Amino acid sequence: MYEEPQRSQQRPDRQDHGPLAGFTVGVTAARRADELGALLQRRGAAVSHAPALRIVPLADDSELLAATRQLLGEKPDIVVATTAIGFRGWVEAADGWGLGGELLAMLQNVELLARGPKVKGAIRAQGLTEEWSPSSESMAEVLDRLLEEGVEGRRIAVQLHGEPLPGFVEALRVGGAKVVGVPVYRWMPPEDIGPVDRLLDATVARGLDAVTFTSALAATSLLGRAEDRGLLPELLAALHHDVLPACVGPVTALPLQARGIDTVQPERFRLGPLVQLLCQELPSRARTLPIAGHRVEIRGHAVLVDDQLRPVPPAGMSLLRALSRRPGWVVARAELLRALPGAGRDEHAVETAMARLRTALGAPKLIQTVVKRGYRLALDPAADAKYADV
Repeated sequence: MYEEPQRSQQRPDRQDHGPLAGFTVGVTAARRADELGALLQRRGAAVSHAPALRIVPLADDSELLAATRQLLGEKPDIVVATTAIGFRGWVEAADGWGLGGELLAMLQNVELLARGPKVKGAIRAQGLTEEWSPSSESMAEVLDRLLEEGVEGRRIAVQLHGEPLPGFVEALRVGGAKVVGVPVYRWMPPEDIGPVDRLLDATVARGLDAVTFTSALAATSLLGRAEDRGLLPELLAALHHDVLPACVGPVTALPLQARGIDTVQPERFRLGPLVQLLCQELPSRARTLPIAGHRVEIRGHAVLVDDQLRPVPPAGMSLLRALSRRPGWVVARAELLRALPGAGRDEHAVETAMARLRTALGAPKLIQTVVKRGYRLALDPAADAKYADV
């Protein structure tokens, strides 16, 4: 698992860095967190993992057992399977209770709908055949088919998967169906809240460049924890302006959108497209400046100098961001001191951090010392007019 950001060990003289090099991404997922973290790291990102939820083991879940017995006692007309892992887990849990054979026999004699190809694979692996599956993998398309067929008086079992299905169950009930929810797994708060608190602190401090969400309940959990700690206004401000919230799909984004937070989402609701979206969004948000004849791109915890990755200490990044807000202009030492985290009142801290920043950048002339005044980025003359009124 990924609990703390792992800074890139890549040598700064190499140019084969990934598109996410220099960025830190928070992962709130409990399920498939390793897969998501590996995809991000493979593209150069530092990853901070804080599972906002934990999954109750299926075999120990009394709610699933009760729902299974209810369906075996009164067979449904239709069963809607929504996730592959949930469907497999349901069958495995039923086996553990001695009900596996009865469950499969029941599923062989109902109209079985699968939300997408992964669910179809899980169904067929049990020797079953789905009646239908949408090409879009959309629950909205499943709902449209059911309503077109007519659900009046029909008993429909819907495999829930820990997230709300907005409007789906309600629309079926309005259409006259009797809906039985099958809670294949339940989400609970994490047993160790420490990683979540560290993720919140890093988000509020702008130590992350993006936070990913793969379930609506993870987003709800993170917002709730921030509210408990009195950090909700600061968290919302960070997500509004500086830290990119990236959701795997529209359902996942609902709790954030309810708080007025705009999110980005891939067209296909999968982990791979989510990572590809971050590969486009984060570099496009980085500030790029022409300085002392070099192309300088300022990322989260590193800088690209002529496409060479240069990791920079946190204090140095704070100074560089303060200078880049007014490129070419002199920034006083006192102002730079305020930008340093926990620097106190000694302006010598600015000089020390500045020396380390110049060393990290590998091009000391990028930042000029203006005697008795402060420091400035050595903006190329051709760019001076563009930033004259910044």
